[in-house]
Amino acid sequence: MAFEITGKIIDISPVNQISDKFRKREFVIERKETGGSTLFIDYIKFQLIQDKCDLINESFMNEEVRILFNIRGNRWERDGRVNYFTNLDAWKIERISSQGPEPEPEDLPQPEDMPPEIDDLSDLPF
Repeated sequence: MAFEITGKIIDISPVNQISDKFRKREFVIERKETGGSTLFIDYIKFQLIQDKCDLINESFMNEEVRILFNIRGNRWERDGRVNYFTNLDAWKIERISSQGPEPEPEDLPQPEDMPPEIDDLSDLPF
C-alpha cells in the first residue's frame, strides 16, 4: 500500500553502502499542522534504498516536497530478544515549490520596463 505526505526537507544523509549489494540514504522532513490555535511539528525520517538513493541530493534542502512511500515492518531477533522496527521507504519525491525568496513588488517588471506590444505580426519571418 502506498502513502503520500508533504513537508520540508531539513536533513539529508549521505548514501550509506551497507554491503556490496545494499545501500541506503536517509532524509528527514518537517511537517507542520495546526490544531485550533496549536502548532504541531513532526520530524519524519524516510529511507531510500538501492537505486532510489539517487532520487534526492543536497539541492533538495529546505524544499517543500511530496513524498510517495511504503511502510515496511520487520522482526529482528538476537539472543532470545525479539524487536520490531518500521521503515518508511520512499520511492518518489516531487518538489512542490522552490524556497527562493519571494520577489518584492518593486522587483517585478513595471509597465514602463515591458517591451511594447506588437499588433501587426504579418511581417515576422516565421
